[in-house]
Amino acid sequence: MESATTSIGRELRKTALNSVHRRLGAKMVNFGGWDMPVEYPKTGGLVAEHKAVRGGVGVFDVSHMGDIRVRTGRAPGGALAAVQHISMNDAAKLAIGQAQYSAMLYPSGTFVDDVIVHRLGEDDYLLVINAGTREKDIAWVRENTRAFDCVVEELSDAYTQLAIQGPRAADVLQKLTDAPLAPVRNYWFTHGTVCGLANVLIARTGYTGEDGFEIYVPSDVATSEMVWNAVMEAGREFGILACGLGARNTLRLEAKMALYEHEISDSINVLEAGLERYAKFEKPEFIGRDALLAAKAAGITRTLVGLEMVERGIARDGYDCCAESGAAIGVITSGSPSPTLGRNIALAYVPSAMSSVGTEISVVVRGQLYKAKVVPTPFYKRARKTTSVPAD
Repeated sequence: MESATTSIGRELRKTALNSVHRRLGAKMVNFGGWDMPVEYPKTGGLVAEHKAVRGGVGVFDVSHMGDIRVRTGRAPGGALAAVQHISMNDAAKLAIGQAQYSAMLYPSGTFVDDVIVHRLGEDDYLLVINAGTREKDIAWVRENTRAFDCVVEELSDAYTQLAIQGPRAADVLQKLTDAPLAPVRNYWFTHGTVCGLANVLIARTGYTGEDGFEIYVPSDVATSEMVWNAVMEAGREFGILACGLGARNTLRLEAKMALYEHEISDSINVLEAGLERYAKFEKPEFIGRDALLAAKAAGITRTLVGLEMVERGIARDGYDCCAESGAAIGVITSGSPSPTLGRNIALAYVPSAMSSVGTEISVVVRGQLYKAKVVPTPFYKRARKTTSVPAD
């Protein structure tokens, strides 16, 4: 099999399912140093995958994501204190078996990364981090927890992580596990036997704006392929499709879910990104808290908005936004045609004074100005049987 390499000759990292993706004819790309499927043309490609998740079920290999466990040191309480220090949400509010959306911040209030914090036990936490920032995040966590009585373990390579997403996700997964899934609320998790594997973490989380589960199984190739094949077979009656990074991106864009180096970065703060509701200032202390309070008092000058193209142009990542006069005012962070809505949508940072719904701006597309308007977000919001709002 031909090896995948980066532009400077380093071999790309591969998940345990790499051979499966290649056998399925996936279009593979370099994503943050990983050889990952962007779409599967033989089964319809990005749009078909996107629609499968919105209307039925799809499965993603997200094993490139990172996992950091922070647990009790010599005495209970050290792990919680460490997690409280390095993340902006309030982990003290989590029950065992609950997860929350959060972020790790620099002292300036900008993003190291956004994370999902899971409370595994009495003083035991799992932080799921992004793939492209994995090494940086792990080093940052280790450095900033040194003063706390806790143990930090990197578990990133221990798991193959599958995201089974869509309104039929529970129907698919329930065939394969003895764990009752109906009682598991969104942003909660359980453990159960999956495909004969004991004590698998099953989390009702995802990055698509749909219901779904993420499961963590041992990362050896044989086990990973066995579980993947079982999921595909269990989902056959629901039209399950293997899904790549392309559909993952359009799905999360419709749901206005942030992507690192797009909507969030080390130069964007929490208030600008519209994620203040997850920053719990009532906590006594967390990295970035003071800077955010100062920024809040001063007022922000730019903010993230949703745009819908009024004219035919497609706003793409990195395109400039302009005022009616043609003066540059901001930049598109993410943009694409929306397979669900049939319209061209985007997220962009613009001056706060131009962030009201209905405001018209222009987007520079191949040197030409195309009109767009500010619209409410998220662009798409599913009808929910149970709440899917991440725990505050």
